[in-house]
Amino acid sequence: MLDAKRDGVLSTTGVLDVESSGVGVMNAVVDIGKARILDDVSVSAPKGSCLVILGPSGCGKTTLLRAIAGLQLLSDGKIYLYGQEVSGSQVEIPPEQRDVGMVFQDWALFPHLTVIENIVFGLPREERKNLTNDVIELLDMAGIAELADRAPSSLSGGQKQRVALARALAPKPKVLLLDEPFSSLDTGLRLEVRSEVAALLRSLDVTSIFVTHDQDEAFSLGDHVAVMNQGKVVQQDTPSEIYRLPKNRWVAGFVGKANTVSGIASGKVAETAFGSIDLCHDAHGEVDVLVRPEEIALSAGSMATVIDVDFYGHDSLYVLQSNNGEALVCRSPGIPDHRIGDQVDIQHSGVTSVSFPKDS
Repeated sequence: MLDAKRDGVLSTTGVLDVESSGVGVMNAVVDIGKARILDDVSVSAPKGSCLVILGPSGCGKTTLLRAIAGLQLLSDGKIYLYGQEVSGSQVEIPPEQRDVGMVFQDWALFPHLTVIENIVFGLPREERKNLTNDVIELLDMAGIAELADRAPSSLSGGQKQRVALARALAPKPKVLLLDEPFSSLDTGLRLEVRSEVAALLRSLDVTSIFVTHDQDEAFSLGDHVAVMNQGKVVQQDTPSEIYRLPKNRWVAGFVGKANTVSGIASGKVAETAFGSIDLCHDAHGEVDVLVRPEEIALSAGSMATVIDVDFYGHDSLYVLQSNNGEALVCRSPGIPDHRIGDQVDIQHSGVTSVSFPKDS
């Protein structure tokens, strides 16, 4: 079970508060044959918020999304949508009665229908014939009003994505599920469409759940992020808390570049080869202290050697070899101040850090 959250979706006892939750999944298990795909998964999304399911390929993200939609039966556990139990041992509400919209990775547009015919496909017959003001407004909000009479084959990838989103939103679902919706777009277009989609969902106050393996995408979209690995939710929290306070080494490395520095902890301080580092939690004995690349400040000195430099325009990434044999990655804004072979001193410039026991 998840820890209790400040947002009120989970009570102080850690039990899901179904009345304040847009989507709540409790102890979900999915077995397919002899394989356990979801293993005691619990996640929650407050009404009107965006929850991102983040994890590597094959970890169970899409299976979780399909279970929420009603396309995959649970072997155990429960799913609630807006306070109503829709999956459980005694109930299984069919997908078409769950008031859920879904946007697929490949968009799944009907090639023989025009854009507007695709968008209104899931509406009652009368509304398909006579477009309501809500549909017309949705076309404008999605930026595709001028495309209404065109065939999907004539659209760009970004336009197809907007049409697929509008089609999912046209029936006014309470919950919108999106399965890696931007993975087919190139990097520049992905950023543009991602920003537009996030703004549209906020304006419509729709509870949404995204599935992605992209950490940048998860952090930019999600009010909360649930990190999955091997069928389990390892941690759910705000993006900043997951990055700053990862639950374990695996999460720390999955959500960003992670250095670990050897140290001896005594309470909330660890002594390292690079000086004292304040810790977020009490620790004692030998530890590895998490130090993010942007928390390392460099100056001329003799504590480490620069062995590689990558310049990205907005910042520079250094790979360092310290005198005690530890490899470190440092990220600094702007153009490089140091070259390969330079000797530098290292200083921790962060506020507080997480530590992991040596044997963890």
